Amino acid sequence: MDINDFRSLSTVLVFIAFIGVCWWAFSPSRKKKFDDAANLPFSDDEINNLESSKKASGDDKKKQD
Repeated sequence: MDINDFRSLSTVLVFIAFIGVCWWAFSPSRKKKFDDAANLPFSDDEINNLESSKKASGDDKKKQD
């Protein structure tokens, strides 16, 4: 075996790993998890908005009393 055989073998192994990662990333069973992960930055805004609205409504009640 010479260096070209090792290069060919490594190319084939990297290609198989690439196909495996693509299959893992685009498999239908993972779609829900990836969609949830993609929306995480936006869900933080919803939590902050709810907290600020609760604080604002609590401040209004204190001012009215």
